[in-house]
Amino acid sequence: MDTPIPPIGIIGGSGLYRMEGLALDRAVEVTTPFGEPSGPVHLGHLDGVPVAFLARHGEGHRFTPSEVNYRANLWALKSLGVERLICVSAVGSLQARHKPGELRLVSQFIDKTRHRKDTFFGEGLVAHVSFAEPTCAHVSGALLAAGQALKLPLEGNALYVCMEGPAFSTRAESRLHQSWGADLIGMTQVTEARLAREAELCYACIALVTDYDAWREEEAGVDAVSVLEVMHANVDKAQRLLRTVVPKLSGQPRPCTCGEALKTALFTAPEAVPTEARQRLDLLVAKYGFGVVR
Repeated sequence: MDTPIPPIGIIGGSGLYRMEGLALDRAVEVTTPFGEPSGPVHLGHLDGVPVAFLARHGEGHRFTPSEVNYRANLWALKSLGVERLICVSAVGSLQARHKPGELRLVSQFIDKTRHRKDTFFGEGLVAHVSFAEPTCAHVSGALLAAGQALKLPLEGNALYVCMEGPAFSTRAESRLHQSWGADLIGMTQVTEARLAREAELCYACIALVTDYDAWREEEAGVDAVSVLEVMHANVDKAQRLLRTVVPKLSGQPRPCTCGEALKTALFTAPEAVPTEARQRLDLLVAKYGFGVVR
């Protein structure tokens, strides 16, 4: 019997659910040890390739960046067989060369969040994953090559500041982040990236530039209406990119180390791990001998 091809996970908004070549078959409600995900995971095929879609902020955009249950979202996708995860989100530009309507691929983060649960571990089982390179170079490289072939306004190696939100930056904050040499600012991606690493998923971020944040004196700042207008007007670029790269990645072996991120990360002695922790984290740690004894 042929081994099923793992679906490629895509997190974003509803604009990604309506693209040419996409057929969504069913919506799956997933129960996780960390509560309810933002909504159902939509399973289907993009040009015949298995995909799994999840709306980060819930259908209709009901959750703020701080309210999103990132742990449940990533767990749900992992439990459905996802190995590679591509996330799409709106970002502000901190540098004049990154213009609204353009796409960027994130390679590094500065984390300024403070109100989020951003690890699966603790409460009986400790893990410290390597996060020096927080995104998957292989998936990001495939996205960059596809974007160049499509002649999209796409660049790689962006540095992303992740703020808490939900309010946009003050002008002073925006100029501080700009002085650090950061390229982009957003409210979601680093939390997803941390959890993707713990879940041993390949992770890549397509950032859609929607505004210039608040650093430009000649502008009043950012407003949600303008962000949504640019996002909706340009989501077709992300759709084209996904439609090109997903078939290239599907069914191919992962040449990176993302799939064994926990191999040297688990600190707790196996005999000290409580049964409850083993049960809660079985999906992640069973292959390393920390799961439920069967």
